[in-house]
Amino acid sequence: MENVSATPKKGFLNILEKGGNALPHPALLFGMFALAVLFLSLIGSLLGWSGTHPATGEQIDVINLASRDGIQRILLQMVNNYTSFAPLGVVMVALLGIGVAEHSGLIRTAINAMLVKTPAKFITFMVVFAAILSTIAGDLGYILIIPLGGVIFYSVGRNPLVGLSAAFAGVTGGFSANIVITSLDPLLAGLTQEAAHILNPDYVVLPTANYFFMAASTFVIAIIGTFVTVRWVEPRLGKYTGDLPPEIIEKPTDLEKKGMKRAGWVFLAWFALIFAGLIPENGFLRADDGSILHSPVLKGIVAFLFLIMASAGAVYGLTIGKYKSGGDVIAGMTENFKTIAAYLVLVFFAAQFVAWFRWSNLGLLLAINGADFLRNADIGLIPLVILFVLFTAFINLFIGSASAKWAIMGPVFVPIFMLLGYSPELAQAAYRVGDSLTGIISPMMSFFALIIVYYQKYDKKAGIGTIIASMMPYSLAFMIGWTLLLVIWILFGIPLGPGVSMIYTP
Repeated sequence: MENVSATPKKGFLNILEKGGNALPHPALLFGMFALAVLFLSLIGSLLGWSGTHPATGEQIDVINLASRDGIQRILLQMVNNYTSFAPLGVVMVALLGIGVAEHSGLIRTAINAMLVKTPAKFITFMVVFAAILSTIAGDLGYILIIPLGGVIFYSVGRNPLVGLSAAFAGVTGGFSANIVITSLDPLLAGLTQEAAHILNPDYVVLPTANYFFMAASTFVIAIIGTFVTVRWVEPRLGKYTGDLPPEIIEKPTDLEKKGMKRAGWVFLAWFALIFAGLIPENGFLRADDGSILHSPVLKGIVAFLFLIMASAGAVYGLTIGKYKSGGDVIAGMTENFKTIAAYLVLVFFAAQFVAWFRWSNLGLLLAINGADFLRNADIGLIPLVILFVLFTAFINLFIGSASAKWAIMGPVFVPIFMLLGYSPELAQAAYRVGDSLTGIISPMMSFFALIIVYYQKYDKKAGIGTIIASMMPYSLAFMIGWTLLLVIWILFGIPLGPGVSMIYTP
């Protein structure tokens, strides 16, 4: 596959892309990163790099992975690092179901039916907005929405790489934003409450602590993402000239409509089953504590995705005559698995790098020492909030987990905000903004390897440089726009959530 852009690329982003793609194959690059961690852990251990964990008071030292114990751990855990890498199982199970829905033609027909009725000028906003909302279902956006973004754009004659970029920006760049409460809200609220108890043991932080701000952020991020896509990303990537067959928008035939109708009944049956298990207080799909947010439905969304997509795809395929037996359904699963061979190789090296980096404590110490610096800085609220957002965005390049970072930073910054007379909920909101900004440009992000595979479907030469150069405008625009929204929220004293003030009175 040759150059996918008909227009020459110029400027800083072009230099960034060329520089990034001039690096070795992404799999080898992750292997080199892992070796760099090995070397830095040795240097850090010899120099005595250390810090104190703000939550536990425990001294954190660099772990020398080049030592006897470190080498043995690397050898003994190599297979486990690979097989336990979080996105691996999620992607493989989800693709089994999606493979049937795609192979049968259900996804293509559904997209065509949607595009026939959707005005072209709303396509970009629709993709970004849907991507942001996909965080309701955990990792669903990475597995379903991002590749669909490419398919949708290609179907309307636009560069599919632009569609991938727009969807990726929504899923990861708008990670904390949503118009509903997601599983992230109670998770962060619990950590914030524990941090607040350092000064006030009776303080309560609810999952709705940032709801008003995050609901408004959803539309702001969707608008910014749409503007960046149309104004910068699409003109830069130009027209797609790859050799993949063009996606043709066709009005579904009567037989396809019949298949979609039957697939729709399958969807409704699954949703009825889910609601029947969630609505009653003692429903069989509720969590042990009776909650919905921690229920198997949300925690096991990938399992439901597999079951729903596979069954709906099978019914559609049987209806239109593409499937004659169960063997044809299995063939659909097998066909889709062929597309992730490169991903399976890439993940092996990425998994080792992520595990070694975590074992070494290098990322943890970077967060601890950076937090100490900001804590000791004598500045006002607005500068503190801005620096806090930027610092969180920087740390996000190295530590992907939102809860892991907040477990480190919350016990430092929540008390600081409280001592200054500002609420823990405000500290949490600032953290959530920063935590969403840089995942789209960080190879440390768990699904980054999968994103590379998506891009290479349309451009075999695409690499880390391609993705970072495409996503940098989103990251910068979100950083400016979202931080500005938070500053405006603070200046006007708008409640962050129901009954939540930004002022804390000891």
